[in-house]
Parts: sequence; structure tokens; C-alpha cells
Amino acid sequence: MSESLHRLFLILGSTFFLAIVVFGGVLVLQMPAQSTLTAAAVTRTATPAKPTPTVRPTTIPATASPRPNAVAGTTPAATPLPAHGTRLVAPELYTYRVVNVFPHDPTAFTEGLFYEDGLFYEGTGNKGASTLRRIDAATGVVQQSHQLADEFFGEGIVAFGDKIYQLTWQEHTGFVYDKATFSELARFQYPSEGWGMTHDGQRLIVSDGTATLQFWDPTTLQQTGTVVATLFGFPVSRLNELEYIGGEVFANVWQTNLIMRINPSDGQVTGVIDLTGLLDYAPPATTPVDVLNGIAYDAATGRIFVTGKYWPALFEIELVEVTNAK
Repeated sequence: MSESLHRLFLILGSTFFLAIVVFGGVLVLQMPAQSTLTAAAVTRTATPAKPTPTVRPTTIPATASPRPNAVAGTTPAATPLPAHGTRLVAPELYTYRVVNVFPHDPTAFTEGLFYEDGLFYEGTGNKGASTLRRIDAATGVVQQSHQLADEFFGEGIVAFGDKIYQLTWQEHTGFVYDKATFSELARFQYPSEGWGMTHDGQRLIVSDGTATLQFWDPTTLQQTGTVVATLFGFPVSRLNELEYIGGEVFANVWQTNLIMRINPSDGQVTGVIDLTGLLDYAPPATTPVDVLNGIAYDAATGRIFVTGKYWPALFEIELVEVTNAK
């Protein structure tokens, strides 16, 4: 079992037994009535497209300066189990192929990411180092940058129309910018923490570090609804950076190498993507790296991009169903 899947089972809770076994292309789900969480999984990983003699850790090294965790050590609010008769979705399992490797600023503590017209837009965190950036996709060169005041810890970003919205972690303050100039147009307040942000063409979709996705009106910036992300009926907390792809919300699960595909209508996780080993494809890191975080999507071509905090590379990946992996 990969470390990421182990972490996911710990996040789901310790009141049930969940074993997902992938063997010979068959997914088997077992949920006997036990009180101690255990898990067993056998997955196939991607075949490297190039030799990678040096393997770097994908966990947080002791010397890293990770984003503080407001969730670790606490128990998310209880989520009711599905009502009797609710049809639970067995998620598809994915590994990946690396299609392209792009340079990425290793000093960027990535909190938000999206792609538009050949450019990456990135929001970075840490007080005194939080920014909004426009980046040349091919070279990784920062074309434009706006720095937040030192008291703000920048978080998720999203473009909607001619504006960019940016969250902050615990300051309960969001920013609205002109997309072309990065000039600040407005500030707004919200009661929860701010983590990730995307949109479905009509609503802003926001994560706050729990299992809940919030829906906001993009004009009033008021919450209009919520949905709880669940895997086999159990909440998946620590949802972080978000991207809307093909009618679903893709969400990083903080401190894991996993991305959840979430149905925004009912919250059920329809797919689990394990990106363990992705940093093996990057140039050698000269400074400590942190966790996977950052998903971007090119709607015109269907390309998916991912990166992480302090990572020296940004990757274009192709998803590969485990049953079809070779």
C-alpha cells in the first residue's frame, strides 16, 4: 500500500475497516464491521518515461517549512452516514504517465494554480512571501507578480470572467483583481478558512481544509450551497487545491500524493489518482521540497498539469486507469 493511500485511510477515520485491493485489474471492496482501521492495497505504478537514478522523497523533510496545519490533530465535524438504500460509487483508480516536464520556481509555496491561453497563474503562500503570479508555461519565467501584504497567507486562486479571485488562509479575507493588470479591485470577507478555489462556469467552488466544498455566487461572493466529499459514504477531509475538469472537481488531499475526483452534485468520490513517485521525473532538487499541491487544466486540449510546494518542476500528466496500466 502506498503511503498516500495509507494517509487517506487515516483521514477517513478509524471507525471502520476499508480494504481496496487491486489485483489483476479487479477492484474488491470489503467493509466488515470492525472498529480498527486497517487497509491493504496493491497498485501498479507508472513506468518512467526516462531513467531516474536518483529518487527523492515526496514526504515533507524535517528541514522543510510546511504550511501550518489547522486540521491535523483535530477531528472534522461528523458527517452522517448515507441513508439506507443510497447507491455508493466505487471509485476508479488511476496512476499516470508523464507527458512533459516544465520548469517551476522552487521557492514558490504553491497554493493555487490554473492555466489559461498558454500561461500559468499561480498563487503562493507563507506570510511575507504570498503572491499572485502570471507565468510563461514553457519557460517558467514569471511575467507579472503581485505581492500580498505581510499579514496575509495567500491561498487558492481562480479566474472568472475578467477577474481573478484569491483566498487567504486564516485571515478571512479574499481579494478580487483585474486579470490583465493584477490591480486590486475589491476585498471581501468569509467566515471559514480559505484553501482551494475553482469554478464550474456558474459558481465559485471553495475548499476550507475539511471535507466540505462550498459554492459561492461569483457576483455577491456569498455562499449558496455546500456538498460533503465522501468515499464509500465516509468524508474525505483536507481537501486543498481544486480544479474543475469535465464536470467534476479534482482536489488535492493535503499531505498525500492523492487527487480525488468528486461529483459536485452529491459529493461522491468517483476516482482516486495516486501520483506517488512523480518527483522522480523532476530535475534534482537543490532545496527541500514540500507536498503535492496544484492542479491546472487546459480545456482546449484536455491537458492536465500538476505541481507541488517548492517543487522544481511542473508536470503535464496523462491519467491511466489501473486496470489498463502496463
